[in-house]
Amino acid sequence: QVQLVESGGGLVQPGGSLRPSCAASGSIFSIYKIYDMGWYRRAPAKQRELVATITSGGRGKYIDSVKGRFTISRDNAKNTVYLQMDSLKPEDTAVYYCNTVPPSDYWGKGTLVTISS
Repeated sequence: QVQLVESGGGLVQPGGSLRPSCAASGSIFSIYKIYDMGWYRRAPAKQRELVATITSGGRGKYIDSVKGRFTISRDNAKNTVYLQMDSLKPEDTAVYYCNTVPPSDYWGKGTLVTISS
């Protein structure tokens, strides 16, 4: 059974930080380390977007709106990907998901990140 389990979201004030994580398991992730992995988000009334990618070689790529504030990392021994989010803004409010890049058909439930004072 393929699973992607996100955790670590929450409610923080603008300027705060969060570090969600995502654990992958199942047959397609038996060779997890070869996949590029990404964090996606879906904000209210918006389409899901790819926010950050980490290549199999460990290189991070980001959309312009999070560059310099978000850092993606991975632990291949744990099949886990992380997203360090600093200097959070209200517009970062969304449900955050992880998946391969490009995405597989398997999506987790996501983790809700709410930025509000």
